[in-house]
Amino acid sequence: MAVLVALGVALVVQGYMHHLAGIGDDSLPANGSASSVPKAVSQGGPVIDSRGGTVRTVTPPDRTLALTFDDGPDPAWTPQILDVLRKHHVHATFFVVGSAAIDNPDLVRRIIADGNEIGVHTLTHADLGSVPAWREQLEVQGGQQAITGITGHAATLLRPPYSSENDAVRDGTWTAIRAAANQGYLTVLTTKDSEDWQRPGTAAIERNLAPSGTQGQVLLMHDGGGDRAQTVAALDSVLTKFSDQGFRVTTVGDAVGITSMRDASAAEQISGNAFVWGIRLSDFVVTAISWALVAAGIVTLIRAVLVVGFAASHRRAGRRLRAAGSGRRRVDVPLRPEITEPVTVIVPAYNESAGIEAAVRSIVASSHPVEIIVVDDGSTDGTADIVEALGLPGVTVIRKENGGKPSALNAGIAAASHDLVVMVDGDTVFEPDTVHALVQPFADPRVGAISGNTKVANRGGILGAWQHIEYVVGFNLDRRLFDVAECMPTVPGAIGAFRSDALRRVGGVSDETLAEDTDLTMSLCRDGWRVVYQEDARAWTEAPASLGALWKQRYRWCYGTLQAMWKHRGAVVQGGQAGKLGRRGLGYLLVLQVLLPLFAPIVDIFAVYGLIFLDPVRIAALWLVFLLVQFLMAAYAFRLDNERLRPLWTLPFQQFVYRQLMYLVVIQSVVTAMAGVHLRWHRMERYGSLRVPPAG
Repeated sequence: MAVLVALGVALVVQGYMHHLAGIGDDSLPANGSASSVPKAVSQGGPVIDSRGGTVRTVTPPDRTLALTFDDGPDPAWTPQILDVLRKHHVHATFFVVGSAAIDNPDLVRRIIADGNEIGVHTLTHADLGSVPAWREQLEVQGGQQAITGITGHAATLLRPPYSSENDAVRDGTWTAIRAAANQGYLTVLTTKDSEDWQRPGTAAIERNLAPSGTQGQVLLMHDGGGDRAQTVAALDSVLTKFSDQGFRVTTVGDAVGITSMRDASAAEQISGNAFVWGIRLSDFVVTAISWALVAAGIVTLIRAVLVVGFAASHRRAGRRLRAAGSGRRRVDVPLRPEITEPVTVIVPAYNESAGIEAAVRSIVASSHPVEIIVVDDGSTDGTADIVEALGLPGVTVIRKENGGKPSALNAGIAAASHDLVVMVDGDTVFEPDTVHALVQPFADPRVGAISGNTKVANRGGILGAWQHIEYVVGFNLDRRLFDVAECMPTVPGAIGAFRSDALRRVGGVSDETLAEDTDLTMSLCRDGWRVVYQEDARAWTEAPASLGALWKQRYRWCYGTLQAMWKHRGAVVQGGQAGKLGRRGLGYLLVLQVLLPLFAPIVDIFAVYGLIFLDPVRIAALWLVFLLVQFLMAAYAFRLDNERLRPLWTLPFQQFVYRQLMYLVVIQSVVTAMAGVHLRWHRMERYGSLRVPPAG
C-alpha cells in the first residue's frame, strides 16, 4: 500500500508539473475588472513593490533598458541567447519556469555564471490571476524552490505569466501580486513587449522594442515556449542599435538599483534540493513505468497469442487422438488403445456434509468401473455417517483423525486396489463419462498424471459468472498451453488422475505447501513423468459465493503456489521433463501469475493518471483495445469448451472489481511469503448447490 501511495504521489507531481499547465504564448486577454487595482500600479512604473501594504513603483532611469526573458530555460534557444548577450557584453534578467529549470539545471547555472540574474516565473507557467490561492502559493514557492535547489540562491523578482504592461493588471493578478509581496517579492511587469511569441518576423520584433525617446524601459522577450529563432536574430540586431543610440542594456536589479538575488539559507537549500530531487524522482518513476507498461502490454499480447495458438494446437491434437481411438485415423496417427481397467477414486472429506452425497452418487454413476474410497479426515458434521447411510456398492469409508488433506489422500492411496487413481474434492461432482474420459491418456506410458476440466457449478450471479470466465479462460486455456509445452504445473484437486506407481515414486502427497496439488504435480514432472490435460473430462465444483470466501480460497492457492515454485526452483537447471517444468512452466507462472499481477495495480493507477493529465480519449481507446483482446480470447476459450457466450457481458465489469481482487491476493501472498509468515489452511464454505448430472 505504501508503494502504491508513493507511486500515486509521484504521478500527481509529474502530472501537475508537465500536464496540468504548460509553457505557451502570452496571448491571454486581460479580461475582468480592475476596480481594486490602485492607480499607483495601473499608472505607475513596471517594477512594483507592495510589501508592507504600501504600494511603490519604479521605472528604470533614462537611457537604461532592463532586458528580460520569459518562459525558459530552453535547451535549444537559451544557449543561443546567452551567446548573443556575451557577444555584446550585456546582461539580462531571466524569469524562469520552475519545471523547465529542473529539466535544464545546467542552463540555469550558466545564466548566473554569465553574470545574468534570475527571477521567478512560477512553477508551471500558471496564470496566477485565475488560480485558487493554494495553487498560487504552490506556483510561486515551487518556482523559488526550483531556483534555490539548482543554484543555491533565492530570487526576489517575480513576473506573473501572461502579464504585460501596468494598465493590463486586473483584480485577480493584483491579488496575486499582493500575496507574493507578503512573501517578499517585487513584481516586474513590462513597458515594451517584443511580441516575439507571435513570431511576426525579425523586423517587427525590432520595431516593437525600439525606444520612444530617452525614457527607461523594461523590455520583454522570450527564450522558451516555442521556436525562438526570430528572437535570437532580432536580439543580435537590436543590441547593436541600442549601443549605437547610447542606451545601457542591463538587468532589472541593476537598472533600478536593487539586489535581486541573495544566498539561500541552509534550510532553504535543503528544502530546495529536496524539492528538485523529488521532482526528478517522480519524472524517473513515470518514465520507468511508461517503459514497464510497454513491456507489460507486449507480454500480455504475447500471452494472448501463445495461449490461443497452443489451444488451437491442443484442440487439433485431441481431434486426431479421438479419431485414432474410434478407428477413423490418419496413417501418421498411431492407434490409441482404450483404457478400460478399473480405477480407484479417492474422495478426501472434512466436514463435507453439504455436498458429499451428490459427489459420491455422481461417481457411483460413472460409466467406467470404479472403486470409491471416501477418507473422512476427522469431520465433526457427520460426513462419514452420510456416506455410509447411502449403502452404495463399491464405496468404502475410511475414518481417521484430522491430519489435513495430504494425509487423507495418502490414506486413500495406501488403500487403493487399482493402479490408476483419481482424486476428487468432496465439493465436486462428475458426469457419467468423466472418469472414463479422464484416464484415456494413460494409454501413453509416459503419462503419469492427468488434469480434468473443472467447471463452476454455481455460476449464477455476477461473482459466479466472473469465476466461470476465469475457469474457462484463465485456467483451461493455460492448461492447454502447458499440455502442448509439456510443463503442466498443476493437476487440480477437484479432478486429477494418477498412476499409483508414479505417486509412490515421489513419496505420495506432501504436506509441505498449502497447494498440495501443485506440489504433487511438480514432483511428478521432476520425476520425468508427462502431465497432460483432458478437456473432455468434466467435473463440476462449487465456487466461493462471497468476496470474502473467494479471497480466502485464492489467498491459499496463491500462497501455496509460491511455496511450490520455491520448493521446485531447482527444476530450472535440470533436463528432461523437469527442465521443461522449470524453464517453461515456472517461468510462465513467475511472469504471468506473479510479476504481472504485482505490476497490475500500477497500470490501473497510471490509467487514472492518463485520464486526468493526458489525453482521456486515447487512454479510453487503449483500454477498449485491451478489453477487445480479452473478449476475443474469452470467446475463443468458451467456444473450445462448448460454453454459451452470455456470461461474457460481465467481462468489462470484471476489470474493476474481480481483477483488482485477484491482484491484491497475489500482492498479499508475495508479501506474506517474503515476510516468512506461515499461512494456515483455509477451508472453503460449502453451499450444497451441487446436483448429480443426468446420465447420457
